[in-house]
Amino acid sequence: MNSALQHQAQKLAALLPPLLVEAERVASVVHQGIHGRRRAGIGESFWQFRRYTAGDPAERIDWRQSARTDKLFIREREWEAAQNVYLWADMSGSMRYRTYKEDPSKTERAQVLLLALATLLVRGGEKAVWLAREPIVIRGREGLQRIAASLETTPIDESLPPQNPIARHAHIVLASDFLMPPAELDQLMRRYAALNLRGALVHVLDPAEEDLPFQGRLEMQGLEGEEPLLLPNAGALRAAYRQRMATHKARLARMAESAGWFYIPHVTNTQPHATLMQLFQNLAADPRGL
Repeated sequence: MNSALQHQAQKLAALLPPLLVEAERVASVVHQGIHGRRRAGIGESFWQFRRYTAGDPAERIDWRQSARTDKLFIREREWEAAQNVYLWADMSGSMRYRTYKEDPSKTERAQVLLLALATLLVRGGEKAVWLAREPIVIRGREGLQRIAASLETTPIDESLPPQNPIARHAHIVLASDFLMPPAELDQLMRRYAALNLRGALVHVLDPAEEDLPFQGRLEMQGLEGEEPLLLPNAGALRAAYRQRMATHKARLARMAESAGWFYIPHVTNTQPHATLMQLFQNLAADPRGL
């Protein structure tokens, strides 16, 4: 990595350490419940003994354990096959919005959440892939720095995941405000359904997008080339706006549920740790496992 790109990566990575410290704590708490969830299968680590049943290969009998009783026992190993987990953070113009300077933008929060998730996935033995124009396989800190560098050069008009090849039956996590034409999102979800993917929609919103707290005459400037919109009385629109946002959230939740996915809302003026924990717990609840 050249010095300029490394400097850019370090600038973005400076956002991460506090969250990664907390991510380490979360990982230690949920390790057995998520990445360390133990299943019988092909692997090297011992899991448990179980009684021999007809059809079990004779070479799997543990004669030392069996000699302690008058029963035959099989030595089972822990399943060690890693899953593919694909991660995508929306980089469109609307994601740059923030109401208050002390809060992160939606882009920053989506990136931090998924980079922390990537760290936990890799430490848990999973295969994490960042979806970009050139997908990035994440291997330790170097992988995180490569992602940070790529984020500096990603066009801000990319409001949908790139059409990278994705393994069937994998997991995928999309972090966005999902302020895109409904038909585009429907088409994307149909594409993922054809691959039998399981995953999560992480719905990232600014606090003002939750409630429209403004009063009086207000001019709204678009972040994606839209014409300015003048509101003579913003406060008078609050009830209608809240209903529209509730409809948007409900649609995303139904879409996720119908695909067997999880819908996880997140507001940028709240701490990311609870959302990260919820994301891990929901992914772990998938019967196919992580």
